[in-house]
Amino acid sequence: MNCNDSLRATITAHLANFPVDIAAAASGRAAAVAVAVTDSRYGADLSGMPTHAQPHEGAALILTRRSSKLRSHPGQWALPGGRIDPGETPQQTALREMREEVGLDLDESCVLGRLDDFVTRSGFIMTPIVVWAGPRRDLVANPDEVDSIHRIPVTEFLRADAPILEPSAEGGAPVLRMPVGDNWIAAPTAAILFQFREVCLLGNATRVAHYEQPGFAWR
Repeated sequence: MNCNDSLRATITAHLANFPVDIAAAASGRAAAVAVAVTDSRYGADLSGMPTHAQPHEGAALILTRRSSKLRSHPGQWALPGGRIDPGETPQQTALREMREEVGLDLDESCVLGRLDDFVTRSGFIMTPIVVWAGPRRDLVANPDEVDSIHRIPVTEFLRADAPILEPSAEGGAPVLRMPVGDNWIAAPTAAILFQFREVCLLGNATRVAHYEQPGFAWR
């Protein structure tokens, strides 16, 4: 079994053993995001890596910078996603939004599972759907929604300085951020990334819904 197969099997097993918390429908408007695992650097797949490499080495998550033209949260880091349309499941929404935002067309056989719902301060229930995107492919940004597409190596989310926890101005739970390079990603996206790290990569039943979001995410 190569590293590609090993990572997919690991994530699938960890998600199967994770009891998901589902938010009450009255908590906000339903939305879904795709946490899409793809290759970052080893050509068509991960099998060219050294035999001593960890399964997650060479893997990445697909993130975007939201279009600066959008009224809501322009320019911010995001996972492909959006509102759940009538009659859609969260899985269908995540796959549709990935197709619409970054041009990646996958079917439901690529869905590995889901993480906890996260209720945002802006009034949405975000359901994170973990998707196996597999070999590195060309991605095309929808200019109406996305300024840029990024493959962030999952090793970034395993850094010793992650997560960054800062006191909230309102007191209570800290604000969570995830460092990326010399920058950082804020909650709610950061909270989902942290839970992906904890559950999918490390096998820990870590909850994140209690973490606070910075003021700009409340709008």
